Amino acid sequence: MSDDVIAVDGLRKEFTVRVRAGRLRRTKRTVRAVDGVDLRVARGEMLGYIGPNGAGKSTTLKILTGVLTPSAGTVRVCGLRPVPQRTRLALRIGVVFGQRSQLWWDLPLRDSFDLLRHIYRVPADAHAARLRRCRDLLDLDAFLDTPVRQLSLGQRMRGELTAALLHGPEVLFLDEPTIGLDVVSKQAVRGFLAELDRAGDTTLVLTTHDLADIERLCRRLVVVDHGRVVHDGSIAALHARYGSPRMVVAELDTPLTVPPVLPGAPLLRTEADGHRLVFSCESATAAQVVASLAGLATLRDISIVEPDIEEVVARLYGR
Repeated sequence: MSDDVIAVDGLRKEFTVRVRAGRLRRTKRTVRAVDGVDLRVARGEMLGYIGPNGAGKSTTLKILTGVLTPSAGTVRVCGLRPVPQRTRLALRIGVVFGQRSQLWWDLPLRDSFDLLRHIYRVPADAHAARLRRCRDLLDLDAFLDTPVRQLSLGQRMRGELTAALLHGPEVLFLDEPTIGLDVVSKQAVRGFLAELDRAGDTTLVLTTHDLADIERLCRRLVVVDHGRVVHDGSIAALHARYGSPRMVVAELDTPLTVPPVLPGAPLLRTEADGHRLVFSCESATAAQVVASLAGLATLRDISIVEPDIEEVVARLYGR
């Protein structure tokens, strides 16, 4: 028996839209939002699922959670078919979708949690244990008795995460969980998700435009564009595949009179009146760059700058 909690084969979703064809006439056109996605997610894995606007991320999540019916392909989440078995699936998954709230606007946060316990029919002791854990990790006690409408965005997102986890879901789907949050709230949410990942009893699927979330949380990254998977692997593999070289920054005691030419490492720029040189490690390793420089000048300091994932993803989309 497979240990994959999500199994998707040949997933396709098409929409029919009306487009203007003249001043008074409209014609129908078929748009393929998801185009042949294959995906496996193992139990306890944290998956980053990213792509530009309109790439098919949210459509895929809505299919996986039973909100949308696929046009073609097979989908299994927790061994269930999301749309025909939506009620059973709802008891086994948690969902945090952007600005859509599952909390009661005029009730204190504590009362929302209690109502959800009854809706999901969670035993009181299990509910209390999960709530205690979320209270500790997300620092909820200061606003548990505050009506939801009076919470800040960061406080409400912490409440949404708690609400999605109180029934003990096997899979948690997160769509832009840190959007619009201040730095402190982002750190709280990221720390909480990292703790969930370490515990290993919840599978997490995260979509976000904040690539810092992906770098800090996800070992595996799936990138989609125009409804198709264009990368599935580690962030390191993404860097390697799409040519994002490291940079070596060398601090010199005395500037060189002639700019150095190093094999496989072009000089990108000179700074601080020639005391700082920045090289791109295109085919040379950082160690080779340092060794070559050491033979040309007295080095005061050396630093290696890792490539920015935003730059890598932008390059991938450009292709």
